[in-house]
Amino acid sequence: MEEEDQRKVTDLVIELVRRLLSQQNPQNASPNSPHFSQSLRYALRILSSRLTPSVSPDADAVAESIKRRLATQGNSSDALTFADLYTKFASKNGPGSVNNKWAVLYLLKIISEDRKNAISGMDSPVFLPNLGLIDDEMGNDLRVLNAKENREKAWKNGVLLVSKDPENLREISFREFGNLVEEENEVTEEVLVRDVLYACQGIDGKYVKFDSNLDGYALSDSIKVPRATRTIVRKLCELGWLFRKVKGYISESMDRFPAEDVGTVGQAFCAALQDELSEYYKLLAVLEAQSTNPIPLVSENPSSGNYLSLRRLSVWFAEPMVKMRLMAILVDKCKALRGGAMAGAIHLHAQHGDPLVHDFMRRLLRRVCSPLFEMVRSWVLEGELEDIFAEFFIVGQPVKAESLWREGYQLHAGMLPLFISQSIAQRILRTGKSINFLRVCCDDRGWADAATEAVAAAGVTTRRGGLGYGETDALESLVMEAAKRIDKHLLDVIYKRYKFKEHCLAIKRYLLLGQGDFVQYLMDIVGPELSEPANTISSFKLAGLLESAIRSSNAQYDDPDILDRLRVKMMPHGTGDRGWDVFSLEYDARVPLDTVFTESVMTRYLRIFNFLWKLRRVEHALIGAWKTMKPNCLTSHVYTKLQHAVKLQLLSTLRRCQVLWDEMNHFVTNLQYYIMFEVLEVSWSNFSNEMVVAKDLDDLLAAHEKYLHSIVEKSLLGERSQTLYKSLFVLFDLILQFRSHADRLYEGIHELQARTAESSLSSRDKNKPRQTKDKSSEPGSWIREGRKALTQRASEFLQNMGQELDALATEYKSLLEGFLSQLPVQQHVDLKFLLFRLDFTEFYTRQHATM
Repeated sequence: MEEEDQRKVTDLVIELVRRLLSQQNPQNASPNSPHFSQSLRYALRILSSRLTPSVSPDADAVAESIKRRLATQGNSSDALTFADLYTKFASKNGPGSVNNKWAVLYLLKIISEDRKNAISGMDSPVFLPNLGLIDDEMGNDLRVLNAKENREKAWKNGVLLVSKDPENLREISFREFGNLVEEENEVTEEVLVRDVLYACQGIDGKYVKFDSNLDGYALSDSIKVPRATRTIVRKLCELGWLFRKVKGYISESMDRFPAEDVGTVGQAFCAALQDELSEYYKLLAVLEAQSTNPIPLVSENPSSGNYLSLRRLSVWFAEPMVKMRLMAILVDKCKALRGGAMAGAIHLHAQHGDPLVHDFMRRLLRRVCSPLFEMVRSWVLEGELEDIFAEFFIVGQPVKAESLWREGYQLHAGMLPLFISQSIAQRILRTGKSINFLRVCCDDRGWADAATEAVAAAGVTTRRGGLGYGETDALESLVMEAAKRIDKHLLDVIYKRYKFKEHCLAIKRYLLLGQGDFVQYLMDIVGPELSEPANTISSFKLAGLLESAIRSSNAQYDDPDILDRLRVKMMPHGTGDRGWDVFSLEYDARVPLDTVFTESVMTRYLRIFNFLWKLRRVEHALIGAWKTMKPNCLTSHVYTKLQHAVKLQLLSTLRRCQVLWDEMNHFVTNLQYYIMFEVLEVSWSNFSNEMVVAKDLDDLLAAHEKYLHSIVEKSLLGERSQTLYKSLFVLFDLILQFRSHADRLYEGIHELQARTAESSLSSRDKNKPRQTKDKSSEPGSWIREGRKALTQRASEFLQNMGQELDALATEYKSLLEGFLSQLPVQQHVDLKFLLFRLDFTEFYTRQHATM
């Protein structure tokens, strides 16, 4: 069958040659003509040639080219006709249709172009003549496509057009090019390929070696190769230089492990790099296998075949080069880093738009961050800080139990990777701190159940490696659930087991003097003792008096544990200090409450207590003065016995004393009301509300700090109110001086009454013998000197007391005006309301305006 087809094709070619020659010269068309034999051999050689055309076998492209050529020549109607015919031609498939349609179209296109060359006089006697067709006949040739389909189905492989090269000049050129290449290259390309593969493994080849001056692999200058070859070898060997850097880093780090500057994260980074190098080794093994195959010549169709050239090697190295460059950059960045800082630096390079780089970095980071995420899991769920090499962003230090929460664990910002936000890091820190606080300070194990519930709610696993890079949502969910449950459990323990609210209320009642009956009784019984010099007072006696005050007031019904924590404290004192100056109360806040009531916090409570104690002492002094000054019958007897002038003097002195007491009492009463209600009670109410809404221990500490700060600032104890505070204490000292003056005044009045009564008795009993020696016989006695001397002494005493009271009143007025003038400029708004309360009737304002 094959021989019959070949015979039919030969007959068709003979007929074609005969017809072409008969149009030029009928004599040449004879089979015996030499010209006919030469033309027939030329036609058969064309058909049997193996050279392929320079176009791709695409029928649509050839048809589009023909249609465009017709349109540019101005034959638009022919272009439309061709398009319609091609549509019908291309739609016919199946038995009886032409398989190689593109070859038919290509043949017609070439024939048309050859016909134009013939018209231009390009015919040669050596070649076959063109058909003598006119230009309009091309459309007819196209129209007969459909009629010739059945005959064209025998053209299985199409008609191939080659350059008209009767002597195969192309093959000669290929051989000459090969010889030229051999002359220009001292080393074959196969050898260079193998040397490049060695260099990419960090090994010197026969010709390609590492040059320390160039800091890279290169061909020796003595080797004769073209500049292009030398350049491509240098570019390919960059991969070896990068490999050398990455491999050196891995070896150096592993040699230094377990040094602290490497750590587990650095070890994981080296392991991830080693895994990537393993994949790189596999690629080199495949390439080395291909490098053993010879590189074909250009004339031997080099596009096919399993061989390896330098140009093919550059294609193979494209992806490994990107990865190796990235690894080399990471190695340079991470040399001086460790732990979370290293993970953060690598994370910065993962923000890349190239999918190849992004996937590579994600795979690398999952390995690198594995130890870091394991530390997070262990800390959040177990409270264990597994950080031997100081790589974690949470650092711990040994401290006392009372400082565990504030100082035991801190956030190390330098080790915090960028893919963990600051808020999540704070939650992670607080969750682990809560577990350790419960375990160490509260001796509680309930946090384990809370951690288990958190894992179940977050839907993650507790096994190692359950969390990894890229699972930020899972990490955040686990941290949020664990923090919520463990913090709630911690607050429950603080509130219920250790009665935090009750202890805060006890401090308010005893240290902030909110328990009125207790404070009043305590001041009554310790007053005589505190009036003594400080160095003569016994702390044990004061402790006994404190117990008496507790038993004699409603404080006796408090929890015994609370009362047991209340103690007397004597502050350091110097020469001349009285008991009032050094007496104070303290509250023993034990673990874990000492986390809130730290030493510094209790020092601030002590400052508040001293201020309130001084205020209560001043109030107590004024009450004592009032008890002495209240109207009684003693003055009525004096009035009847004294002269009118002395009576007026006495009444004036008493009135001035009473008026001054009223002014001082008004000031102290309003100041105490402001402190006890607008400062202490309002601050306590706000603190109670914030305790209810607190979600964790940090919120509770912040609420208590705000509460204490509010009291300090509103009570004139803040840094900005020191001038006002000093003025207030000068006023307090002046009021205490007034108490001593009032006591002297009324003691003198009592003595005047007694002497006057004795003078009257002496007058009635002057004739009776004196059996005993009384005070009237004592030297210097008012009675002994007679009534006139008594009256003179009384006048002098009242005059002196009046002058002292006037001086005291003047000084008090000046100090009070200075104190009131400073209140409007205070930054705290509540201090301005204190001015409104003290000067409600604008008495002091009008008085100041008239001066």
